Amino acid sequence: MKLPPGPKKPLWLLGLQFEVDPFGYLDAISKSYGDIVTVMSGSAPIVYISNPSGIKEIFTNTKEISASGALNQDFAFITGKKGVLQLDGLIHKNRRKLLMQAFHGARMQACGRGICELTEKMMSKQAIGKPFVAYPIIEDITFQVGIERVIGLHEGERYNKIKHLFASLLKLDRQSLIVKIFSNIFGEKDLGKWSPQGYLLHLRRELFQLLSTEVKERRQQADFSCTDILGDLIFARDETGETLSDEEVRDLLLSPIFAAGDASGTAISWSLYWIHRLRNVRERLLEELDSLGQNPDPMSIVALPYLNAVCNEVLRIYPTQLFTFPRLVESPIELMGYEIHPGTILLGNIYSTHQRDDLYPNPKEFRPERFLEKQFSPYEFLPFGGGSRVCIGGTFALFEMKLILATILSGYQLELVSKRPERPKFAGLICSPASGVKMLMRGRRQDQGKSQPLAAGLV
Repeated sequence: MKLPPGPKKPLWLLGLQFEVDPFGYLDAISKSYGDIVTVMSGSAPIVYISNPSGIKEIFTNTKEISASGALNQDFAFITGKKGVLQLDGLIHKNRRKLLMQAFHGARMQACGRGICELTEKMMSKQAIGKPFVAYPIIEDITFQVGIERVIGLHEGERYNKIKHLFASLLKLDRQSLIVKIFSNIFGEKDLGKWSPQGYLLHLRRELFQLLSTEVKERRQQADFSCTDILGDLIFARDETGETLSDEEVRDLLLSPIFAAGDASGTAISWSLYWIHRLRNVRERLLEELDSLGQNPDPMSIVALPYLNAVCNEVLRIYPTQLFTFPRLVESPIELMGYEIHPGTILLGNIYSTHQRDDLYPNPKEFRPERFLEKQFSPYEFLPFGGGSRVCIGGTFALFEMKLILATILSGYQLELVSKRPERPKFAGLICSPASGVKMLMRGRRQDQGKSQPLAAGLV
């Protein structure tokens, strides 16, 4: 078998190089080996594809290429053994359909005003003239929105504990690869909260127990008026007509909350960075937002073309996941001129696809206008993955992203604290801003006059 070209270094060394400079590493790999690259994991080949036609093949050839849930077992520790990532076939299709009900249509629209109000509430707490780190504030907002959409909780002791546990588990998951290796070597045994592994297990037990209690109590209440995901799952029927078990319901809640808090929070933080780094982008966006007048309807905000283009450009440069979920070659296939044998793992390289100069001229340049000038296919622009494993909450994430950004930009004058470029830090599936995007609150826009330019920023 002639595999596509690729680096000959051991996987662990490539992993360290990737963590130090994820984008630089991927750029160098693409430059050296092209848009189909093989990395060996022992004797098992992993092939990364950043060519749209190749990505289309791995998404659409479901006969010879499978999107097996077994390939996502590494995520089961925090998403549960019966989470949507671990499911296959008709069961996977059924559970995805159940979960997606809360992220589309009238239900999504109904929560728009609440997202704007929550954002205003959180931003109003920032002291004028004092710097703050945007990322944790935005993440707090997105976790609150996610927990309310998924579980229906927005206040109280249990809500606070669940939000804290989700954030704590996410923080531990973002440990550097070196720390994780150290933990694996010296922390395998559960020594209680004082060992890395023990503390992680403690947090997981706490979270799973709280969610299990919430599932049991909600099932006893049998309230058909609830419009959150938990309510849908409690009364849902599986592919055989049976109700879901409490364990199934609990595990299905996990991925949507992590995605809502983590992916959305990261994308919005990067948006604040670019918007306040580039004066022309900020001014054009403010002009579009101001055209809606005072207290615009959330759906009018979501429909704004330049706001949509800005969000898409952020997601192009910093997609919510750098790679698609893995696929497994089940039968011999030909892919981009190479004969790929069964057992090979295929991954769509989302980041490198978004950096193709033939699709996105001057790809390092932040230029939202490219999304007003051209419509890209789902194999050319795929920030939420694609195929049967496309992110369930992708549409909602973009919806939430627009409303939170619009609320902040319309109401407040902010500026970046540092003139230095924000560096990406690899964290799980995505790259978050390394410094968290440090900003300064100058005050409310309405207090200083919307017609006045913002405080001097970067150009």
